[in-house]
Amino acid sequence: MKINAQWIFRIFVFLALTSATAHAQIVDVKALAERLKQGGYVIVFRHGATNRDQADTDPLNYDNTAKQRLLSEDGKALAAQVGASFKALQIPIGQIYTSKFNRAIETGRLIGGTEAASSLDITEGGLIVTPIENDRRAEALRKMTATSPEHGKNTLLVTHKPNIIDAFGKDWFEVKEGEASIFQPDGAGKAVPIARVQAIEWIKAAK
Repeated sequence: MKINAQWIFRIFVFLALTSATAHAQIVDVKALAERLKQGGYVIVFRHGATNRDQADTDPLNYDNTAKQRLLSEDGKALAAQVGASFKALQIPIGQIYTSKFNRAIETGRLIGGTEAASSLDITEGGLIVTPIENDRRAEALRKMTATSPEHGKNTLLVTHKPNIIDAFGKDWFEVKEGEASIFQPDGAGKAVPIARVQAIEWIKAAK
């Protein structure tokens, strides 16, 4: 019987995911990059590192960046390095969607190398929107993650910790700034979690 290599990989991933929590995976990023080179995946980033002395004090006015928590200089530099690493690893990025907060927009631009489409669907709502709206946004993120990218490309989504936890569950409770979660749409409306990668790991793999 001929064994399909892709199914072997999927079985391996499933066993890895069931034997350890998602945030504890040990990932061979170079091997993962080889798969991402073919396209067909959705990469969900939590925005990059931010200034801890800032807060969103005008959270319904997304254009008022002066009253938002913004990317720190280190966060900007690391996001730019991740973008350069994606190019070095030949990981093709197609559509890019971000939250409406500047820290997500800037992360998407620095990683993807182009302007992104911002959407309320993956914008942090917190206590300023209703629980119904937060649930809607979680479902929207799940739907976007399960949507197949354009042929030969990977979709990039940049959002926030609360959105990620609401959409994917408690295993993402410790998701870090700049961390990527990679999913593979199964063509039937679901997204299969493949790996989680810290920002620095992309940079190491590209060297």
